Amino acid sequence: MKKIALAMLFAGVSLMAADGKALTAKCAACHGASFEKAALGKSAIVKGQSAATIEASLKAYKAGTQNKAGMGALMKGQVASMSDADMKAVAAYIAGIK
Repeated sequence: MKKIALAMLFAGVSLMAADGKALTAKCAACHGASFEKAALGKSAIVKGQSAATIEASLKAYKAGTQNKAGMGALMKGQVASMSDADMKAVAAYIAGIK
């Protein structure tokens, strides 16, 4: 019985996990669908960065402590509603793009 309960618990957790791809839908307008563009011709290209680097940048933008290429205020607004789990999922998704 414990095994069934644990299996159901883990299944529920995975269903509730943030969907990195879905969370990046609003990002594509500036960064490109594969994150291959310099956003607004200013930012660094995100594709090819590690998940840790991307996650740290997202957290810094949300905290208002990062302003790369003058994009701090814009990016702070974009990530304001993201949870830590969302940022981690987004970072993992982008880092996995080939």
